[in-house]
Amino acid sequence: MLYRLRVSLPDRPGSLARVTQLLGAAGADVMQMTVLEQLGGRAVDEFTVSWAGERDVAGLVPILERSAGVRVEGCWAAGEVPGSAPELDVLGQVARDPGRAVATLVDAAPTLFHADWAVATRGGRGRQRVYASWRAPRTPVLPALTPMRPLGFAYEGDATGHGAAAPIGASWLTMYVVRHEGPAFHRTELDRLGRIVDVALGVLGERGAAKATGAGVRPGPA
Repeated sequence: MLYRLRVSLPDRPGSLARVTQLLGAAGADVMQMTVLEQLGGRAVDEFTVSWAGERDVAGLVPILERSAGVRVEGCWAAGEVPGSAPELDVLGQVARDPGRAVATLVDAAPTLFHADWAVATRGGRGRQRVYASWRAPRTPVLPALTPMRPLGFAYEGDATGHGAAAPIGASWLTMYVVRHEGPAFHRTELDRLGRIVDVALGVLGERGAAKATGAGVRPGPA
């Protein structure tokens, strides 16, 4: 099974190698590593690892934290590992089928951000669901947000959930991405979400973006 680990560690030579060595010695295969932050002598990295067997993956936390200065900020189940250029794959799909641009972004978001589901809605407090990804609840508990830029929030549908919300153009559309486990969305993830949406709309052009975010987008699955 695949898991995602967010690890804070000293930003000095050998620290990253030590973490990967500890993961390997514990039986975890590192499938992917992402740098989220390097600031003030520390780094925040995320690892996607393959963990076989019946052992509790939470057992990795004390193993890693035995290394000086290492702190595990989150550990949660992950879906598939994105390819080497997942954003380009998504943008290619948007360019090939502009009418499904919103649906493409929503369907891709859970994989891109190691989340559980995503949904696009329209309006303020009386939000209308425009499209939802697989595994999205029929009536998700979402804050009434119309953000000017991507922002994070605590998901009220469960005690451990976190979400990110991003505007989709000037259309009163908002995309929500939610994960039920793991840490809050990092600011690097929020910036990345905003860039993906902005570039997708740029690929479509002004008229194409207006059409893609209009009323013609099909409703999400019931």
